[in-house]
Amino acid sequence: MAGSGWPRGRVQWLLGTALLLAVGALVGLVLGSIWLGLLLAALVSIGWLIAYESQRGRSPGLHDDDDDGARL
Repeated sequence: MAGSGWPRGRVQWLLGTALLLAVGALVGLVLGSIWLGLLLAALVSIGWLIAYESQRGRSPGLHDDDDDGARL
């Protein structure tokens, strides 16, 4: 799908998100509130997306040994 604007690896993330939502619905049923389970699954999915994109390393050269985060 090169050039289509669809990033590589996004299909795996979407499948994982669908699985997380299904598991969240099951957890919600156990807890007595399917909406709570879906909300928790959505939050975990967002965190997973952030971690996945961060792990992919889309910013080569961003690391600076002299930067301790104190400078703006």
